[in-house]
Amino acid sequence: MKSRTEYDLLGGREVPTEAYYGIHALRAAENFPLLGRPLHPALLTALAQVKAACARANLRAGRLPEDKAHAIIQAAEEIAAGALRDQFIVDALQGGAGTSANMNMNEVIANRALELLGAAKGDYQVLDPLDDVNREQSTNDVFPTAVRVAALRLLLPLIETVAALQGALQEKEQQYAATLALGRTEMQDAVPITAGQRFAAWAQAVQRDWWRLHVVEEKLRQVNLGGTAVGTGLNADRKYIYMVVDYLRQATGLNLARAENLIDLTQNADVFVEVSGLLKTAAVTLAKIAGDLRLLSAGPRGGIAEIQLPERQAGSSIMPGKVNPVIPEAVTQAAYQVMANDQAITLAAHAGQLELNAFLPLIAHNLLESLDLLNGAVSILIEHCLRDLTVDETRAREWLDRSFALATAVTPYLGYHAASEVARDACERGVTVREVLLERGFFTIEELGAITSAYELTTPGIAGEKSIRRQAEPEQTE
Repeated sequence: MKSRTEYDLLGGREVPTEAYYGIHALRAAENFPLLGRPLHPALLTALAQVKAACARANLRAGRLPEDKAHAIIQAAEEIAAGALRDQFIVDALQGGAGTSANMNMNEVIANRALELLGAAKGDYQVLDPLDDVNREQSTNDVFPTAVRVAALRLLLPLIETVAALQGALQEKEQQYAATLALGRTEMQDAVPITAGQRFAAWAQAVQRDWWRLHVVEEKLRQVNLGGTAVGTGLNADRKYIYMVVDYLRQATGLNLARAENLIDLTQNADVFVEVSGLLKTAAVTLAKIAGDLRLLSAGPRGGIAEIQLPERQAGSSIMPGKVNPVIPEAVTQAAYQVMANDQAITLAAHAGQLELNAFLPLIAHNLLESLDLLNGAVSILIEHCLRDLTVDETRAREWLDRSFALATAVTPYLGYHAASEVARDACERGVTVREVLLERGFFTIEELGAITSAYELTTPGIAGEKSIRRQAEPEQTE
């Protein structure tokens, strides 16, 4: 294979002639064989857009000649659109606070720009990855800015997907608003609930997650681009500093703003922890819903089986006829990974020292993965599970009738001890609470009907009180 010789502080290395990456990326690829995964695509796009914005600002500030600036901008925009992705060979996890990722981008842009200028790859006397592509920049303002841009890009669709989940749950709430079911606490029979109320409670939790994510979006809009090494803006032209974020805003379509304190954003990663914490909170909600769906669909003949999940695939290589709740299972695993990612992000943010956090690559990798995972998990829960989920109303009513829930509903009339005796009698004889109440003459069929209506059992107040009082009042005579 033909090669070219490139040099850095440590000496020379042979780089494949046709490679767009250079010596810095090559050394990094050799040094960090960790995940075996490149930078997240959204982060590569964001990095390229940052470089294009920097070149435009440098051109406007008179810091780059037109031919170099236009070649850099075109190369960066091609990469942002998806070109040359195989040339980004640096592992997502790397030492150096993202320097290797930044240099990989600098080199690929430089060599593509050299092509556009009619020069050979590696001819850095014509256009240099550091002096030209990285002009007025440091990894320490470029990489954190790109992480924020990438996170915003993934957060915005997630917010929409979470809103869609809320809507899907509310549709089920309306569909099953009058379907009585047995509520359960501590895995034991409790009191009646409607199936719709159960969906409504899930929807309300999801709505809180939507609101949290919507609010935190604003925290990611501030960037430290222009701060260079530690946030002071050393080696960056003042005109460039005041223009570069405007150009980045235009390139990304995001409402970005230069941070009030660039030193703060260069060294502190607490905003990433905040975003990750809210993703973890949403993951907890998601895992809770998925767990409830699995439990309520357990069976189908030997379990609760109050709901029927869509059948997505055969469930066993040995048990014919078995269909597993694979969507809730997958959603749960995605949620657990988001929770684990949050721990890694927390530790990495805490480990930052003085003017820079060296562990930002770990934060970036886990944060962007969590955003992807949640978006995918919520999407499949909606499309592959909730859309065609049904409640078995007969089964739900059967469990309610067989339970002692009615004993709780008549406690205001009989007292706790008498109601407990009714429940015990029903249990020992294997009959329903309703049958015992009628046998003992505590209520008429009409009175029990008033007490056990879906509305009376699932709204605040004493079930059937108004109807029974009306029946008990003597007729008025003149």
